[in-house]
Amino acid sequence: MTAVLRASSALEPVAGYRLPLRRFAHNRPAVAGLAVVVLFLLFCFVGPLIHPTDQTHTDLTQVNLAPGGARLLGTDAVGHDEFGRLMYGGKVSLLVGLASGVLATVVGTVWGAVAGYAGGWLDAVMMRIVDAGIAIPALFILLVVSAITTPDTLGLIVVLGLVSWLVPSRLVRAETLTLKSRDYVLTLRAIGGTHGRAIGRHILPNSVSTIVVAATFQVADAILLVAYVSYLGLGVQPPSTDWGGMLSAGLTAAYSGRWWLIVPPGLAIILVVCAFNAIGDGLRDAFDVRGRG
Repeated sequence: MTAVLRASSALEPVAGYRLPLRRFAHNRPAVAGLAVVVLFLLFCFVGPLIHPTDQTHTDLTQVNLAPGGARLLGTDAVGHDEFGRLMYGGKVSLLVGLASGVLATVVGTVWGAVAGYAGGWLDAVMMRIVDAGIAIPALFILLVVSAITTPDTLGLIVVLGLVSWLVPSRLVRAETLTLKSRDYVLTLRAIGGTHGRAIGRHILPNSVSTIVVAATFQVADAILLVAYVSYLGLGVQPPSTDWGGMLSAGLTAAYSGRWWLIVPPGLAIILVVCAFNAIGDGLRDAFDVRGRG
C-alpha cells in the first residue's frame, strides 16, 4: 500500500516535467526572455566586479558628461558614472523583485494550500481576508508604508512580499481543491496520514507548475512596483538607487537633451519585465495539460 502511494504521488511531479521542459525549450519568446534575464543578472551582479565605479561620492568636475570614451553612458548631475549606476541600480531592482516575488509566493502558497485543504469555515474566513486584501491596491499600501517610514532594500522586500501574496494564494487554493480529492491523497488519509504530510508530500509537489508560474509573474510585478515607488521618491534613498530612482532623477535632465539619464533605466525596466512575463507565459503554456497531445 505504501509503495503504491509513493509511486502515485511521484508520478505527476517527476515524470510530468520532461514534456513541459521540452515545450518550454521550443517556445522562442520564453527562451529569449530567459536569456535576457540571465544577461541582466550577469550585468548587474558580475558587471560591478569587472567595471567598478564610485557610486557614493560626487565629482562636480564630471557632471552631465555625454556618452563617450571611458564614460559609456555619460554622467549624471553629481558626476556619477551612469553605466556603473545602471548596474548598481539594477542590482537593487532585481534583488528586490526576485526576493519579494519569492516571499509573496511562499506566503501565498502556504495560505492557499491550508485554506483549500481545510475547507469549510476556515477556508471561508481565510479567503474573505484575501478578498479584502485584493480590494486594496498594492501600490496604495506600498505608498502609505513608504511615506510613514523610509524603507531600505530589506524593508522594500518585506513590504512588497506582504502586499503581493494574495493572488498566488488564490491560485494555489484552486489547485489544492482539485488535488485533495485525488486517490493518493485519499489513500494517505485512509491509512492515518497527517494533514501536514498530505499537504507537504503530495499536494504542494503536484502544485509546483502553478507555483512556479505564479512566482515568475510576481517577480515582474514586484520590479514594476518598486520602480513606481522609487520614481515617486519613496524608494531606497541616495546614494543607493534603483532603476525607478534613476528615472526620477533623470526626468528633468531629459527635457534638456540629456537622454542618457532616462533611456537606459527605462529600457532596462521594460526589457526585464517583458522578459519575466515571457518566461511566465512560456511556463504556463508548457505546463498546460490541455495543450499536450
